[in-house]
Amino acid sequence: MIKSSATQMAAALAKGEVSSLELTQLHLDQISKVDSQVNAFLFVDTEGALEQAKQVDAKRQKGEKLSPLAGVPLALKDVMTQKGVPTTCGSKMLEGWRPPYDSTVVTRLKENGVVILGKTNMDEFAMGSSTENSAYGPTHNPWDLTRIPGGSGGGSSAALAAFEAPLAIGTDTGGSIRQPAAVTGTVGVKPTYGGVSRYGLVAFSSSLDQAGPCARTVLDAAYLHEAIGGYDKLDSTSINAPIPPVVAAAKDGNVKGMKIGVIKELQGDGYQPGVLELFNQSLELLAAQGAEIVEVSCKYFDYALAAYYLIAPSECSSNLARFDAMRYGIRVGEGSAEEVMNKTRQVGFGREVKRRIILGTYALSSGYYDAYYGSAQKVRTLISRDFENAFQQADVLVSPTAPTTAFKIGEKANDPIAMYLNDIATIPTNLAGIGGMSLPSGLAKEDGLPAGFQIMAPAMQDDRMYKAGAALEAALLTKWGKPILDSAPVLGAK
Repeated sequence: MIKSSATQMAAALAKGEVSSLELTQLHLDQISKVDSQVNAFLFVDTEGALEQAKQVDAKRQKGEKLSPLAGVPLALKDVMTQKGVPTTCGSKMLEGWRPPYDSTVVTRLKENGVVILGKTNMDEFAMGSSTENSAYGPTHNPWDLTRIPGGSGGGSSAALAAFEAPLAIGTDTGGSIRQPAAVTGTVGVKPTYGGVSRYGLVAFSSSLDQAGPCARTVLDAAYLHEAIGGYDKLDSTSINAPIPPVVAAAKDGNVKGMKIGVIKELQGDGYQPGVLELFNQSLELLAAQGAEIVEVSCKYFDYALAAYYLIAPSECSSNLARFDAMRYGIRVGEGSAEEVMNKTRQVGFGREVKRRIILGTYALSSGYYDAYYGSAQKVRTLISRDFENAFQQADVLVSPTAPTTAFKIGEKANDPIAMYLNDIATIPTNLAGIGGMSLPSGLAKEDGLPAGFQIMAPAMQDDRMYKAGAALEAALLTKWGKPILDSAPVLGAK
């Protein structure tokens, strides 16, 4: 049962073939069995999850109308607040903090009867591409425990790939949902900025952060997207508009006549040959279903990485100023407020977080603001215009999600630039605020590890990427004869 899709589990629950309590216990047992090797979870809420499951079962027995995902378990990235549950953001700075409120995403999950199993590991304050920056140790890729599961949301993606949960929540600032999905053979979606509430999402970069669904199938992601999406008055950036018809699009999967634009700048040098081969094979499968493949150019994408690493650190240097050892989290040392704050930040923040705070503070400093942060925002505008022009030529845009498959843990830990390049294909969508999806394209010939296919859609047209994603997923399933995760090695065997 734990290898079923969330949609299949929901159907079994609705038919009474399994109870939510039984399903939740199965996943808790799987966590107990494998997570000592994977380290996907920072906190497992056994008591809370079982109680939630009992409540859903009681409502179902009474004949109450329930949501499609009621009773299905889920793993929650530890950057979302959940009342009374430890929320660390992968940092020592928040060790022991239990929020007094739920994030809107958690509120909506509870309203839909989704059972929250616990909080997943992540790069500290969502800063990283490998989940090696967690203060609580790295997460391991279930395909090969010596490799990274992507970042910053590697815990959520690894939990899916290790069958510890059928659904998960991630957040995506520069690729932190999509890149982990690519390297673990799962599905990850960054909705349009403002399409899912950020209230209760501990901020890294407020103009870029976006929560979204993580799953093992496109349809599962669509149901989760529908559950958590929509307007929220508690989030000033929330879009007051209906959720795009993502579930209907995922069930449709008809791409006949759809124009699919291949971004010229997001392939070539730096991309693993096996990843590009799988990408091109996926394009052929879409073309065989009646899609029209066209090439588009987005010339300013070459500057996206540099612009992002000015904008995101600048916003993080402002956002993380709230961690002052006075109100919540750890407190180290004695003396004046300034002395305690200094000592606490030295101990509480990790190396990558300190690096980005320093970069951002410098970029915002007097005399450098216009040259760095101001210029980066101008590049951001040019990238948005690139997307606007490209979407005049195509309905969706596509690229490989990440330039390579999962690399070895520690391989890039001391080379920040090499690490940052993992997000080269995902960052442009965050800068423009549009939607992006990653789904598996197959196993690369060099190492037998998963690669990802990225689909991008215009703002608030997220249904387009679900339609194209469902079409490709169906074609690949026919080609492979089984879900990609069925090809994963036995956990711990490699």
